[in-house]
Amino acid sequence: MPAALPRPPSIELIDGRTLSAHDLKGKVVVLEYWATWCPFCARQMPHMQKLYAQHHKQGLVVLGLSIDKKAADVLPYVKQRGTTFPVAWLSPELAKTLPKPPGLPVTIVIGRDGRVKMAESGEIFPEDIAGIAKHL
Repeated sequence: MPAALPRPPSIELIDGRTLSAHDLKGKVVVLEYWATWCPFCARQMPHMQKLYAQHHKQGLVVLGLSIDKKAADVLPYVKQRGTTFPVAWLSPELAKTLPKPPGLPVTIVIGRDGRVKMAESGEIFPEDIAGIAKHL
């Protein structure tokens, strides 16, 4: 895992909004790679939602990056589960900047300085997800 990840100029979210690099500057960003068909992701997502709800006002951004084959599968899934953090479909274009690591789920925490603070492949415990807040 590199010490820093490039930030794309903008990310098209599944709800039609755009998240720009400027929106992420100076924030703690959690990249959460997942898929609708991944049972481990389904267990982890509510804990990511809780983390986001508790800390987004302090500068925490959770960005869900769905690796589903069809973007159309993603929006109904997140709406049904009440996910409010930004979610994007990992299009081939976006994958050029933020390539999918092997395995799912994959959680990468990028500090305010743009450097990787944590990278985990596979499901992580709820207490570990809550602990991401220490990077704020």
